[in-house]
Amino acid sequence: MNAAMAPPPNTTGPIDQVWVGDQKISNRPILYITLIAASVIAMIAVIVIVMRGAGVGPTTAGFVLALIPLTIVLAGVLWLDRWEPEPKLLLLTALLWGAGVSTLSSLFVNTAARQWFFESTGDAQQATTLSAVVVAPVVEELFKGIGVLLLFLLRRQHFDGPVDGVVYAATVAAGFAFTENILYFAQNAEFVWAVFVVRGLLSPFAHLIFTACIGIAIGMAARSRKTTTVLFAFPVGLVGAMGLHALWNGSSMLGNFFVLFLVIQLPLFIAVVVLMAWLRRQEAEVVRARLGEYAQAGWFAPHEVHMLASMRMRSQARAWAARYGERAKQSMKEFQRDATSLAYLRQRQLTGRADLRASQSEHELLNEIQKDRRTFTMSAQGVVGQPRL
Repeated sequence: MNAAMAPPPNTTGPIDQVWVGDQKISNRPILYITLIAASVIAMIAVIVIVMRGAGVGPTTAGFVLALIPLTIVLAGVLWLDRWEPEPKLLLLTALLWGAGVSTLSSLFVNTAARQWFFESTGDAQQATTLSAVVVAPVVEELFKGIGVLLLFLLRRQHFDGPVDGVVYAATVAAGFAFTENILYFAQNAEFVWAVFVVRGLLSPFAHLIFTACIGIAIGMAARSRKTTTVLFAFPVGLVGAMGLHALWNGSSMLGNFFVLFLVIQLPLFIAVVVLMAWLRRQEAEVVRARLGEYAQAGWFAPHEVHMLASMRMRSQARAWAARYGERAKQSMKEFQRDATSLAYLRQRQLTGRADLRASQSEHELLNEIQKDRRTFTMSAQGVVGQPRL
C-alpha cells in the first residue's frame, strides 16, 4: 500500500471496548408487551364490571380517589428503590399486572366462592366473612405472587436481594390496591369518605405489607446460584403473605376497627418500615464494601466511596455539582448510578451469579465512571478557574 494512503496513527490511546460479539437478540420485549396488554385489558374489564354495577359517576369518582393512595404507595416504593432504581418497563409491568390480571382473577374467584358459601349455608354474613378471611387472602396473594415470580423468571439479573424483591412485590400490590379501591369506593358511594379514610389514608400500605413477604422470599432466593431455589422460597413467602392478609381481614371484621388498627395493624406497619430501613442499610454496606475493593485498586478515592455509600452525601454531591451547571449535575447523577451498578455487578460475581447477563460489563462501567468524573471535575475547574470580574 502507498504510504500516502495509509491511515494516520492513533495518538489518543487505547480504544475502549464497548461492543461485545456473540450477543443474542432477546425476545423479552414481546413478553413485556404481551403481559402489559393482557393486564390493561383485564383492568378495563374490572372497571367496566364496576361501572355496570355502581354506575359511571361513582366509578369515575372512585377512580379519582384511588389515585391518592396509589400515589402514596408509589412514593414509598420510590423511596425504597433509590439505591439502584429498577427498570421503568419492569415496574410498569408489575403495576399493571396487579391492577389488571391479579384483580380480575381474584374478583371472579372471590365472587364464586362467596356465592358457593351462601348457597351452602344460606347465611349471607357468614358467606362474606368466610370469603374475606379464608378465600380472599389465598386467592389474592397467589395471583399477586405469580406476577412477582414471572418478573423474577424473566429478568433475574434485576433481583439483587430482598429490597429488589420488595420493590417489585410492592408495585404489584399498589396496582392491585388501586383497582380494588375503585371497586370499594364505587360500591359505597353513599359513605365513600368513610371508606376512603379507612382504605386510602389509614391503611394504604396494607397490600404492600402482605405481598412484601413474597418479595423478600424471592429476593433471598435471587442471591442463590441456582434459579430453582425460588421454587422453595416462593411457597414460604406466599404462606407468610396469606397469613398476614388473613390476620388483617379477620381483625377488621371483629369489631372496633380503630382499636384493632392501633393494636394489630399499626404495629405491623411499623415493623415492616423498620425492616425495610434495615434492608436499605444492608444495601449501603454492599456498595461500601464492593466499591472499597475498587478503591484499593485505584479506581475510586476514599471520599468517593464514603459519598456513594450514603444517600445523604449523594444528595449533597449532586447539589454541589449543580452549582457548576446542569451538565455537571447530570454527570454526578450518572457517576452515582454507574458506581452503584458496578458495586452490584461485582456482588453478583462474588456470590456466583456472574452468569447473569448485565446491561453493562465491568469494563464499560469503569469507562463510564471515568468519563462521568472527568465531566463534573472539568466543569468545576472551569468555573473555579475563571477570573473574577
